[in-house]
Amino acid sequence: MTSPSATISSSTSTVVDAAITSRRSVRAFLPTPVPEADVRAILQVASRAPSGSNVQPWKVYVLTGDRLTALSDAIVAVYSDPAQAAAQSEPYAYYPRQWIEPYLARRRKVGWDLYGLLGIGKADKAAMHAQHGRNYRFFDAPVGLLFTIDTTMEQGSWLDYGMFLQSIMVAARGRGLDTCPQAAFNGFHQVIRDQLALPDNETFVCGMALGHADPDAIANRLTTERAAIDDFVTFLS
Repeated sequence: MTSPSATISSSTSTVVDAAITSRRSVRAFLPTPVPEADVRAILQVASRAPSGSNVQPWKVYVLTGDRLTALSDAIVAVYSDPAQAAAQSEPYAYYPRQWIEPYLARRRKVGWDLYGLLGIGKADKAAMHAQHGRNYRFFDAPVGLLFTIDTTMEQGSWLDYGMFLQSIMVAARGRGLDTCPQAAFNGFHQVIRDQLALPDNETFVCGMALGHADPDAIANRLTTERAAIDDFVTFLS
């Protein structure tokens, strides 16, 4: 049997590199529908992501149409009510409880770069709140993906899950589609649990918007920086 790696050519690697490097978090989508067949194909490709002992710890809920709107409405209603919003909690700590450098500076920069593009000043809390709330509309994408993992799984399976999510985003780019992975949904996992009737043994992981990027949206002009390789790589020989 021929190894799959033998089929990779220089032209193939160029396409793969382009799919990876063109991936970005899109924050404004066109209403153009995405056929279910394309979503299925993307998830089928992503299912080849590696996982320890091939346990494949991912579970995906694909929302479109009325179900997507209903979930968004439910979350926005809670998000817009200070008392209800304050009562929400996260299923796990996504960010560190205490920020240190260089991570704090990177986080602040991407936030202010986005708000700067949108003309939102540091003192404009209402505009910030409204922009953040767009997360819960999946930035108007026609497809919303919600991810869960069996509660019994440990850290290794969460690492596997990251590779699965990246595979989805790269497979989407290969089809001319864009995505936005969204940890913002974590704070409203109980609303999601109620809306989707999630079983008790599933822990919410994150959400993801999927669709066609709006090329005219100001928010999509954001280009994030990446550290130089020498900043995070040590070569040993």
